[in-house]
Amino acid sequence: MGETLKNLTVRTLSGLVLAVAVLGAIMWSQWSYGAIFALILVGGMYEFYALVEKQGHTPQRLVGIVTGLVIYGLNFAFVSNDIEVLGTSSRYLGWALAFVLLVVPMMFIGELYRKMENPSSSVGTTLMGICYVALPVTLMCYIPLLGAPHLEWKPLVMIFYVLVIWANDVFAYLVGMTIGRHKLFERISPKKSWEGFFGGLVGAVAMSMVAWKVFGGEMYVWVGFALVAAVSGVLGDLVESMLKRAAGVKDSGNLIPGHGGVLDRFDALLLSAPFVFVYMLFVM
Repeated sequence: MGETLKNLTVRTLSGLVLAVAVLGAIMWSQWSYGAIFALILVGGMYEFYALVEKQGHTPQRLVGIVTGLVIYGLNFAFVSNDIEVLGTSSRYLGWALAFVLLVVPMMFIGELYRKMENPSSSVGTTLMGICYVALPVTLMCYIPLLGAPHLEWKPLVMIFYVLVIWANDVFAYLVGMTIGRHKLFERISPKKSWEGFFGGLVGAVAMSMVAWKVFGGEMYVWVGFALVAAVSGVLGDLVESMLKRAAGVKDSGNLIPGHGGVLDRFDALLLSAPFVFVYMLFVM
């Protein structure tokens, strides 16, 4: 009992610190916003490549992470209100775009010298890391713009997106732990239940009602936002569980005490981001 209480205390405290750090960085400024998601990108890609290495693959880890950062940096620079501070010239922008265009052929050329048994696997898993982590994080550069009138920078939109995901997670856990009986996806995650799934949706929609009161507009739009984020977020959690099972590990890392790694905390956000982006682009 003492050990359980200790673990719960560590998990709670680290969760609070993480929440304050992430939400505070999102709200403080565009630069802190960009920095926190750059850190999530690097940590998530590092953990993803570690997972696939445990499965016997050999991704080009450095190339993948640098490529992800360049793609993210270009998009963040595009949406930044203070882009002139960067002193970015068209020449530097051209070099960055050239790097992105040439990175795939560079990966294949690199395999000539790495002499790995399965070069296709190496290139494929490197690209997977970019698609699974870097591209969703890059889309988050645009979330504060799409939910605001006249494409103004409104970080509170991203705050509510994160809170919807977390509300879904908390309510799913509480309801599932209390009355969960019917397995949602036993092969991948034996503890998840349909009762928890629907409880999570209720929590997500409740949080979206708060967002509706803050931002106004049509109520059904925010309900749809919550359902899209929550359902795709659950699938994101299952996808990460699938990757961990294939790697034979319980957590993607140990960076966050009591919570595991970056992917363990942000898996739902990563997979839901493309769905939320498309929803906001066409509906909100």
